[in-house]
Amino acid sequence: MALAIFNILVFPGFLFLSVYALALEYVDRKMYARLQNRKGPPWFQPLADFIKLLGKETIIPADVDKPVFKLLPVFTLAAVTSAFLYVPIWGTNSLFPFEGDLIVVLYLLTIPTLTFFLAGWLSNSLYGAIGSVRTVTQLFSYEVPLFMALLSPAILADTWKISGMAEFYQAHPLYILLNLPAFIVAIIAIQGKLERVPFDSPEAETEIVAGSFVEYSGRLFAIFRMAIAAELVVVASLAGAIFFPVFAANPWLGFLIYLLKTLIIVAILAVFKSIMARIRIDQMVMFCWRYLAPLAILQIIINLLLKGVLPI
Repeated sequence: MALAIFNILVFPGFLFLSVYALALEYVDRKMYARLQNRKGPPWFQPLADFIKLLGKETIIPADVDKPVFKLLPVFTLAAVTSAFLYVPIWGTNSLFPFEGDLIVVLYLLTIPTLTFFLAGWLSNSLYGAIGSVRTVTQLFSYEVPLFMALLSPAILADTWKISGMAEFYQAHPLYILLNLPAFIVAIIAIQGKLERVPFDSPEAETEIVAGSFVEYSGRLFAIFRMAIAAELVVVASLAGAIFFPVFAANPWLGFLIYLLKTLIIVAILAVFKSIMARIRIDQMVMFCWRYLAPLAILQIIINLLLKGVLPI
């Protein structure tokens, strides 16, 4: 029991997730800056921003449901942290693996987007409402391709358990090349899920200030920002476990490999972010349903056909 509590609260649970989220946020911001020929922030900037927000006054609009308004950031961070517990870190097994945990992780990763929608919609702000509508519109665009992209490798592995998928592709490393289209779809959809350029219209600062979070401040906004940074860690870890199935028997070496895989995923996202400009929300919807969804469906069909042919 004591070990389980330590794993949930300290490592690889909440404390590690928070620290690594700040670290990856720095890497992302620094790399993005260097790709734009800027110096970028110092290494402690994400932590400094978080502490600064904690020290600022929390202002709550007068006409909102205050309990819900305060709980939404907490629910967001709790959902992201819970999803992280089912992703393998230093080996093929996560903390609490079970058959079907991939579905649970995808469900938990949907909750933050829904809380972002509620945060903007319930804030009684025009900017917040516009941001929340854009958020939920993007949800209906990228979520289906993302789900299919992550589930298609599970079809070939014949398991809905993330740990089982990791073990399968570690035993058959060349099979991961068959999931290359799914990896491309997943990376693009993850960029939309994290509301990063070019899919950052829900939080377009030059248009709607801060979107869904326009009425949030102080520690509530700090929790939201931490949850967003933690979500980057979770999706990078999930993509690394599924599409880069490289693990080691030694836990320390396995942990170093995990860090390398997540850094590679974040680097790809940063490059994608730096070479693109923001697109309109209707262009986002059209792109996802015209290109990403058919490519993800094609990947599922290919894996279904190969499942009966390949020696497994």
